[in-house]
Formats: sequence, structure tokens, C-alpha cells
Amino acid sequence: MKNSQEVATQEEFVCEAPNNMVKKEPPLENLKYLIVGIMFGIIFVKAEIISWFRIQEMFRFQSFHMYGVIGSAVIVGMISVFLIKKFNIKTMSGEKVDFHPKKFQKGQIYGGLIFGLGWALTGACPGPLFAQIGSGFVVVIVTLISAVAGTWVYGYFKNKLPN
Repeated sequence: MKNSQEVATQEEFVCEAPNNMVKKEPPLENLKYLIVGIMFGIIFVKAEIISWFRIQEMFRFQSFHMYGVIGSAVIVGMISVFLIKKFNIKTMSGEKVDFHPKKFQKGQIYGGLIFGLGWALTGACPGPLFAQIGSGFVVVIVTLISAVAGTWVYGYFKNKLPN
């Protein structure tokens, strides 16, 4: 049985980027996401995005490879958002795509620094973690567990942290 403080804490949480999806997808519909994820992982492997050495080159400013990949992704993302807004493009299930404004908080600076430090030390960020594990780099499971633990710790202490 939950105490009143625990219930009150759960009710206070409001997602800053809610999923406004109304239609429920049948379980088999999720196969398309699995297929896209597998294709994405294959692209990560072939483009050497999961390579610890490529990531180290980036953080040592020895190669443009990763900066080119990240820069290309940012440009594709900007163009995609522009086109979705301009032409009111719907989701695959026909629902409207909403973009919610986010306010800046100085904690984003600290979080970005911690994220970058972890990325530089482990050679892995959340995007290619599963592709690295699937490619046989099983030691990355430690990074995955650490990322999940860090996310949980942040969620647990979020209300106690300064803005």
C-alpha cells in the first residue's frame, strides 16, 4: 500500500514532452519499429558510428567523421521539423504532430557536460548502445545499465535539484 506522500509525488510529475497519441496500435503494428531499429543499427555499424575509436577521434579533434554525421543529423532534423510544420504532416496512424516549447534551465548545461563526459569515457551514447551490444561489444552492457541507473537516479532526485 502506498503512503500519501508517495502518491502525491507521483501525481506531481508532468511530462514536458507528452505523447499525444490517441489511437492504440495493436502489438503486431510495433514490428515496423523493430524493423526500422534494426535497419538503423545496421547503418550505425556500417557508418562506424558505434566505433569507440571514431568517438575518441571526435573528442580529441582528430577527425571530422563524427562531426559530419552529427551535423548531418541536425540538418535532417531541422528540415524534417520544418516540413512537418509547413505541410501539417501526420503520423503513420494519421494523427497530428505537436511540438511543445521547452524552457531553458541551467541544469541542461550540467547534464550536457555529464553526458559528454560519460560519452567520452565509455565511447558510447544512448543512440548506438544497442547496435554496439548487437555487434558483439558486450562490455557495453555496463554502459547500458549505468545509463538506466543514471536516468532512474535523475528521475528520483529531479524535484530536489535546483532549476
